[in-house]
Amino acid sequence: MSAPPKAPAPARTGYRHVLAVPEFRAVFAAHVLSLLGVVVSEIALSVLVYDLTGSPLMSALAFAVGFLPYALGGTLLAPVADRFPARRVLVVCDLVCAACVAAMVAPGAGVGVLLALRCCVAVVSPVFAGTRMATLADVLGDGDAFVLGRSLIRIVSQSALLIGYGLGGLLLTAVSPRHALLITVGTFLASATLLRFGTRRRPARLRPEREKEGGTLGLLRNRRVLVLLLVFWVPAMFSVVPEALAAPYSDDLGAGSAGLGLLMCALPVGTIAGELFAGARLGRATRERIVLPLLCLAVVPYLGYALSPGLWPSLLLLVLAGACSAYTLGLDQWFVRAVPEESRGRAMTLLSAGLMTIQGVGMAGAGALAEVVGVRAAVGAAGVAGTVCCVALAVACRVTESRDGAARHMTGR
Repeated sequence: MSAPPKAPAPARTGYRHVLAVPEFRAVFAAHVLSLLGVVVSEIALSVLVYDLTGSPLMSALAFAVGFLPYALGGTLLAPVADRFPARRVLVVCDLVCAACVAAMVAPGAGVGVLLALRCCVAVVSPVFAGTRMATLADVLGDGDAFVLGRSLIRIVSQSALLIGYGLGGLLLTAVSPRHALLITVGTFLASATLLRFGTRRRPARLRPEREKEGGTLGLLRNRRVLVLLLVFWVPAMFSVVPEALAAPYSDDLGAGSAGLGLLMCALPVGTIAGELFAGARLGRATRERIVLPLLCLAVVPYLGYALSPGLWPSLLLLVLAGACSAYTLGLDQWFVRAVPEESRGRAMTLLSAGLMTIQGVGMAGAGALAEVVGVRAAVGAAGVAGTVCCVALAVACRVTESRDGAARHMTGR
């Protein structure tokens, strides 16, 4: 059975035109529902664990265990994204998450069971995210429309940081944590339904006879792909440092809870603004040209923390740093161009798992460094080390870009 033809990208591509593609609307709506479910479940589970134990540490662990299994799931389960039809993988992942959250609602579920179920959801998450990203290329093609579709997914994810947890907190004033978890079950089931009936069935990307030709290690042996993965991962490790240290920094400034809220919001606001401007106002060629300059500037604003700025200058620095992340739109185009189509699902799964894992490493490292040198010095050090790493990665991109250019030339892209 041959693969159905890809949906043609809109002739004049923009966010509005991407949203006009019916299959993308289904994937996008399913993402919103899944994200809502994750946000509600994280808050409800944290509160539920605290109610059961009275321990702030155990409550925090309910959040932390959501990060830990990403590397495991992304590494061991990455091939699943290409070995089976994408729609089936997405629907099964949603159903597994719904089943795990439904089991959390059981009155007899103890803390150990709750945390184990949370780990199961986290193991599945990178497979779902990677398969969804690869599906966008099937739905929108692997050109400009794909980049804008990915951008919309990221914008929604960043927006969740601004409003999701606040809405989740309000929800828990009206219902118990276990009832809130039932809402999460509903969102996962709704997402599965949208994906099952709103997207077309496509065969598995990886044909059985080609199973031994590449694999995950083969993908990582591709120097261009490895460099691009590092460009996604490494800046993210340094960019989360101010977020990880926002509470002690706000305390140092005497800004209180209001200042803490502003510090937590500034980076996502800059990221959303940068994405929207690059996606709506810049052409495809321009977005690719600004990748390396913005990459080199990605964490430069953090150097300003060495000057002991007040609250408002600090917010400006964070907004600027967030806006520099607009380089990811052009980077998305390079990545989908560099990865063989039959390995696209596992590549996207690795990308998602690595991104979450390295952000957790960055947060932990930030806390450890701040214990020794203080908050401002830790953020400034992240700016120095991060800039050195980003410049080195920019050079590596230049060295490997001939391969990408050759691929573009051969395929007429």
